[in-house]
Amino acid sequence: MAIGPIGNAIYVNQQMASVASVANAHTNRVDFQNMAAQIATQEKEAKVLEVRPAEANHEVDPDREHEKNEADQESKRNKKQEKSDKEEDEGKEFHPYHLDIKV
Repeated sequence: MAIGPIGNAIYVNQQMASVASVANAHTNRVDFQNMAAQIATQEKEAKVLEVRPAEANHEVDPDREHEKNEADQESKRNKKQEKSDKEEDEGKEFHPYHLDIKV
């Protein structure tokens, strides 16, 4: 179908609305996506900006340090006693002979 220059101009002008609506829909979609992304970013930043109150600082108590050292020493002693008990138990349980005959 041959269309002359005037007919082409008329055809383009008549189809402008459908082309423009597609272009507007695409632009609106992109704008909506940008707006949604911007809102999501702002929500993330708001979550990060929430700050909990500062914890109270505890001063160094010399009595506590002393108790801490005593607790450490007791735990070391308990570990040594457990090791020595295990070694004694292992020594008692070891029987190289199958028969234990005493006269």
